[in-house]
Amino acid sequence: MAGGGGDEEGCGGELTLLAARRQVSPFVMRVRVALNLKGLRYAYVLEDLSAKSALLLASNPVHKAVPVLLHAGRPVCESAFILHYLDDAFPGTPSLLPADPYARAAPRLWAARVDGTIHPAWTRVLRAASADERAAAAAPAAELLDRLERDVLGDGGEERRFFGGGAIGYLDVVLGSFLSWLEALRAVAGVALLDAARTPRLAAWAERFAGSEAVRPVAPEVGWVVAYADMLRPAGTVGRRESHQQVKREAE
Repeated sequence: MAGGGGDEEGCGGELTLLAARRQVSPFVMRVRVALNLKGLRYAYVLEDLSAKSALLLASNPVHKAVPVLLHAGRPVCESAFILHYLDDAFPGTPSLLPADPYARAAPRLWAARVDGTIHPAWTRVLRAASADERAAAAAPAAELLDRLERDVLGDGGEERRFFGGGAIGYLDVVLGSFLSWLEALRAVAGVALLDAARTPRLAAWAERFAGSEAVRPVAPEVGWVVAYADMLRPAGTVGRRESHQQVKREAE
């Protein structure tokens, strides 16, 4: 399987992935999963985002953020664009998106909805001060997951193993990168966005995705995400650890 496992590890040669030292990012994870699915080796460089390297600043001068993929020294920024680039740049590898333009449009649309809904809802739930506020903050994400259960995984009355059919594809990678975050939300805030009783197909999909050989080695530990999530909760929230040094040690 492709990859690198620590600071500047791996033997990618022409491919280098810049990531955060605190390994909780769903956006970095999705790039690593895509690289693994395609069997591409890469060097894995962990950045201290409190003291960003000259390489990162030169590679992503606008947002100064990870992930950044360097291909033969040329940077590609933002996870969605990196996934599209990998399909285009390595046509001999398994494609994340189907060849037909119309068939490509639907997973791209759903993936954009996932990115525009799950991450904002996650942050709002953590910052909510009451159970009612948490429920309201989670509602758009819960509705989206219900629609994915009904309209995509159950489309045509036939249950799919993955969103694209029998193999992991683009939408699987995008939504699957949030699974550790959803588990952390359950642990920290008591909000179960992924609920087997409400969305059994989606819960079964999540188990299949998380168990994939391309996913298991690169999925963030839920405990790391819990520690990171704890930092976003309002001061004084019941159960919140007030020592950010403690959280930092657990998340790194």
